[in-house]
Amino acid sequence: MSAAGVVRLFRTPAVASGADGRMALADHLRELRARILRSVVVICIGMVVALFLYDHLLNLVLRPYNEAKDMLGASVQTKAYIKGAGGPLLLQLKLSGIAGLVATSPYWLYQIWAFIVPGLHANERRWTKVFVAVAGPLFVAGVAVGYYVLPKGLEVLIGFTPAKLENLVEFSEYFSFFTRMLLVFGIAFEIPIFVILLNLAGVVSGKALGEYRAWIIVGVFVFAAAATPSTDPFSMLMLALPMTALFLVSEVIARLVDRRRHRAEEEAGFGDDEASPLDYNPEPVEASDLDDPDGHDR
Repeated sequence: MSAAGVVRLFRTPAVASGADGRMALADHLRELRARILRSVVVICIGMVVALFLYDHLLNLVLRPYNEAKDMLGASVQTKAYIKGAGGPLLLQLKLSGIAGLVATSPYWLYQIWAFIVPGLHANERRWTKVFVAVAGPLFVAGVAVGYYVLPKGLEVLIGFTPAKLENLVEFSEYFSFFTRMLLVFGIAFEIPIFVILLNLAGVVSGKALGEYRAWIIVGVFVFAAAATPSTDPFSMLMLALPMTALFLVSEVIARLVDRRRHRAEEEAGFGDDEASPLDYNPEPVEASDLDDPDGHDR
């Protein structure tokens, strides 16, 4: 794609709807293609920028390992290495690609949002805006907590190395462990958002969450123990305790939503699951109402 084509891609409006706001299937596909191309171009730009910041990114990724190495001291000998002649190049491309993907996530997430939002109702748009605004900071908070506890997890795992052996950490495997750990924490912090969504959809109520609160908390700790790549209890607690607190907050919000919904049902006179009253004394139908304006029987 030429430079002029890239400029034209970003200048051309993605949405080409008709007068009534509807779009043909071909227009939807063209809009989807334009948004995908825009996202790919921006991600590639972010990857190129990350290549110039490769040394800083590498230090950021290696910092948890170096901290764990310092905590272990001379009791365990460990060293990070890169395998293969093409390993350094692949490492640089992989690290820069993931950094570009993460750094440009606000833009390509907005492209997904802008493609979906025209098909939503006004009430759905309002709620989704709230959840988009909350989901992002929660994910970042989860990643930050995962990055904070990662050195302790590495210290425990590497600490199992026998005294007569040296632990060699292959960087590609370490980087996969690093990204997996942060993703687990980031996604786990999003679980309360899904709980509130289920409550708004009427699938689960705040009262039901309260009844099964003890079992849900036990399930949170079991999930934290199974999801964290490291086996130390510190990492499990650092994941389970914030998840438990977020679940309790989501239960409170669910109860408030249920109370508001119940109040609205009382004002309306009947709930959504109740049948409307029947008229047992209907008015008689006039014979003229059964005829068409032309005089023909219906």
